[in-house]
Amino acid sequence: MKRILLKLSGEALAGEKHQGFDEPTVTRVALQVKQLVDKGVEVGIVIGGGNFWRGRTSETIDRTKADQIGMLATVMNCIYVSEIFRSTGMKTQVLTPFECGSMTKLFSKDRANKYFAHQMVVFFAGGTGHPYFSTDTATVLRAVEIEADAILLAKAVDGVYDSDPKLNPDAKRYDEISIEDVIAQKLAVVDLTASIMCMENHMPMRVFCLNDENSIVKALSGDFCGTKVTV
Repeated sequence: MKRILLKLSGEALAGEKHQGFDEPTVTRVALQVKQLVDKGVEVGIVIGGGNFWRGRTSETIDRTKADQIGMLATVMNCIYVSEIFRSTGMKTQVLTPFECGSMTKLFSKDRANKYFAHQMVVFFAGGTGHPYFSTDTATVLRAVEIEADAILLAKAVDGVYDSDPKLNPDAKRYDEISIEDVIAQKLAVVDLTASIMCMENHMPMRVFCLNDENSIVKALSGDFCGTKVTV
């Protein structure tokens, strides 16, 4: 693959604390991504905001305002992770769908392609810039826009199961499954809007556990341990 879009969970980057940042965890991610960049792979990254904010759990705040807080949480995450990446020797840039002063640059496909051409890791922060759309949807949207070869979905579980493995010890993991079957079985790999976008735009995904050793690098190799979502 020449270009990939990596989706990271904000909570996963918080490590065992589940909130804020865990620098050793982020550094491990950075060193894996650096291996890909050194091999010539162009890497875009979307990060969730769950280590700071989950607006849907609030019953008192207007949904639009809650989602805006979530967008800003992803901006904080991307700025932080971007700096850890730079400390390992990579070049980075953070793009947002809205102005953030001098902290980020405004997203456009042309700008992202320019940064990729300069071997930069490009962070896509701020979601879609609109409420009612998750970072799952933002991930697929950016992957389609930048014409990524695939989405790498780093999660807390090691793939796609036919039922929740936390609740069902006999849950079966799929080595490979089509996006049509994911939608039909309501497997919630990503939310429904994102799943339909993947199907309509023929965007494959690889789903794996972030905490497995060297999991991001293995997602692009024959050692991949997870689920391939085909289109």
